[in-house]
Amino acid sequence: MVTLFLGGDVMLGRGVDQILPFPGDPALREEYIRDARAYVDLAEAANGPIPRPVGFRWPWGEALPVLDETAPDVRVVNLETAVTGDGDFTPGKDVHYRMSPANLPCLAAARPDVCALANNHVLDFGPRGLHETLDALAESGLRTAGAGPDEVGAKQPAIVPVGADGRVLVFSFGMPSSGIPKHWAATGQRPGVDVIAEPSHAAASVFADRLRQVRRPGDIAVASIHWGSNWGFDVTRPQVRFAHALLDAGVDIVHGHSSHHPRPLEVYRDRLILYGCGDLIDDYEGIGGYESYRDDLRVLYLVSVEADTGRLVNARMVPLRARRMRLEHAPSQDTEWLRAVLDRHSRAFGTRVDGGPDGTLTLRPLHTGQHT
Repeated sequence: MVTLFLGGDVMLGRGVDQILPFPGDPALREEYIRDARAYVDLAEAANGPIPRPVGFRWPWGEALPVLDETAPDVRVVNLETAVTGDGDFTPGKDVHYRMSPANLPCLAAARPDVCALANNHVLDFGPRGLHETLDALAESGLRTAGAGPDEVGAKQPAIVPVGADGRVLVFSFGMPSSGIPKHWAATGQRPGVDVIAEPSHAAASVFADRLRQVRRPGDIAVASIHWGSNWGFDVTRPQVRFAHALLDAGVDIVHGHSSHHPRPLEVYRDRLILYGCGDLIDDYEGIGGYESYRDDLRVLYLVSVEADTGRLVNARMVPLRARRMRLEHAPSQDTEWLRAVLDRHSRAFGTRVDGGPDGTLTLRPLHTGQHT
């Protein structure tokens, strides 16, 4: 059996970067906020003082003991920030994220095996910022997927050895529906990210060819996709069909992200689809407008699959809550709220979400047939 930790959006830039030991330039180009430290002020106004500087482990908080106890074989997160002190603000974007390369020990504290980079913020500081991001992550010994100096590099999966001779392949790609500008797509002569125009049957067929070229018997394949809107529990029919087509093509887990809160889950032909993992770490505390979605609630997804087949064995979710830019265990009433919401929206996919006495949530498929 192979156990994976799948995390949603990890945004260690902007306000989070400002509370870490080596904050970068706080300048922003947002319409209303021009200094990243203002996001720290908003978080403190909402939930209390934040010591400065905090240690590198601070933003992860109580997530780290959970990961240490679970000891997943592979850890995958979507790193949704540039890691740079270089580059220029990309024009035409309202929001730009960057963290200082000197603060990368904060990311390393969670020991990610793969950082998915095909998202709508990794190029916020242009090609120079992307090059520095890739170099800084590589120098820190962190594998990446989904972005590169050219199209070949952007499309390469990250390969994580597991066990004696097993491998987990992590492909990262994104779609314009998540806010990725189409011109960010890597080409033969241009750095960028792996962009798929839309969740179509043709796109799934092209990906299937890519997978066949690198997959070996016994490999576990993860498709990490940045797609869809920020808010809402609806999953579009093209997204569902695309996810199913990926699993039909040999993918074992669809790791979806971009939404600021968790979205429904599905088990299709004994394999897991996470349509949206929600945010994991960010500086959004104190920002109003979408309180009904409870985006302060975060989830660690712990997924176990058969080592030789990739079939789902179990999926466990650990609810957390963001307070003072730090993850803590969610109170029981918040855990039950999250369980009820995910259960209600996952029923259409033949999936139930149950609670346990230890405060975790578990997935219970009612069937594993095709949902259309």
